[in-house]
Amino acid sequence: MTTLADPVPGGRPGDVDRATALSGELSGRGVHGVVLSYVDTAGVGRVKTIPTAKLAAAAAWGVGMSPVFDTFLANDSVVTTDVLGSPDGDLRLYPDLDHLVVLAGQPGWAWAPVDRITQEGERHPGCTRTLLRRVVADAERRHGITFRAAVEVEWSVGQGPAAEGDFRPALSGPAYGAVRQVELSDCTADLLAAFAAQGVDVDQLHPEYAAGQFEVSVGALDPVAAADRSVLVRQTIRAVAARHGLVVSFSPAVLAEGVGNGGHLHLSAWRGGSNLHTGGEGRYGMTADAEAFAAGLLSRLPALTAVTAPSPASYLRLKPSQWAGVFTAWGRETREAAIRVVTGTLGLRDQAANLEVKPVDLAANPYLALAAVIAAGLEGVSSAAVLPEEITGDPARLGAERAAAQGVRRLPASLTEAVAEFRKDECLRNALGPVLADAVIAVREGEIASVAGLDDDGIAAAYRWKY
Repeated sequence: MTTLADPVPGGRPGDVDRATALSGELSGRGVHGVVLSYVDTAGVGRVKTIPTAKLAAAAAWGVGMSPVFDTFLANDSVVTTDVLGSPDGDLRLYPDLDHLVVLAGQPGWAWAPVDRITQEGERHPGCTRTLLRRVVADAERRHGITFRAAVEVEWSVGQGPAAEGDFRPALSGPAYGAVRQVELSDCTADLLAAFAAQGVDVDQLHPEYAAGQFEVSVGALDPVAAADRSVLVRQTIRAVAARHGLVVSFSPAVLAEGVGNGGHLHLSAWRGGSNLHTGGEGRYGMTADAEAFAAGLLSRLPALTAVTAPSPASYLRLKPSQWAGVFTAWGRETREAAIRVVTGTLGLRDQAANLEVKPVDLAANPYLALAAVIAAGLEGVSSAAVLPEEITGDPARLGAERAAAQGVRRLPASLTEAVAEFRKDECLRNALGPVLADAVIAVREGEIASVAGLDDDGIAAAYRWKY
């Protein structure tokens, strides 16, 4: 379970003693350094590292980092807002000791996610992990609702090292094919072993549709831990692949054409130990709050895409009739719907029923994406929002009249359109707070400007190895 208390200068009660003991234990296991991990507004994983012997100092006083990283673009250039993007100031990174793990794929290293606070000991308004923790705590306080979440991870495996940024698939077998499993057998066996050593419970690991593509599905956790796990899973995949001479990309569009890499969110709401997505009187057993949550989420999907699909490359993936969920529609087990109601098989529904949010990719900061999705759903609960008629089949084949009657419309087809929707959505901007909402807009507009004039192939190449 994730620690819900914010870090404080000097360390939370017991943290320094615990970190001192961990430092000795890690050193005894041959661990020399700790990766301090965070994700920026652009969705890029960034790190600082410390020697194992400095873990207790980091737990007490944090590690310094500039706030400028909140307005980094994927290409490492910097944009500005009225409060972010300058060379001034400093923050402190505090490792969450509850989620520190020894990296099986990187001998000699451990890994921990961080929260960021100011030098005055206050929450940093740009820290997305802190934001998600606050959103989750507020949901329980205001609605008595807790959540379980998981992030699907799709990636493309290439022959390495990549020449001049090109992608050469390392697999030749067909989609979902047994040939692919054999071709990557040694690497994926090592990957499963690394996940097990790190306490990551894997539900499935299998070849996917696109060239060189695989997918892993992992067990659900509380949302903060689920976002941590998503970052850790990608760190592990990359490290294990490198040890096999392979390169990997989590970019939403490794190539301009074809199916891209998704990062679908699975989310279930709970109250008093009961899953709200089953056992109710609504459609497919949903309770009234579960339907209202889905309705709130559905109504805000156009603005949410600026958070869940934050890269120009995201819109090379978000195409109709490719299971990417590009219409404001929901349905039971309908993989073309943006929100898929997963009931689970008979006998497991009390545990398995959940919502899958499909227009999400791995350019998204998982903390920010989960916080925004939960905030949108909770607004639906607060307003008792009504879930519209479900769709079946491919919504791209609905006639204009029927689509309008069912409230089915195309999600933004570009990042420019998504930012315009986000600007209009006061609920989401309030949920993020003014500092972070402005950073989202500035970073997205910076990404748009950075690829101005590029064709689809150029956009895919620009982001191929950034995520």
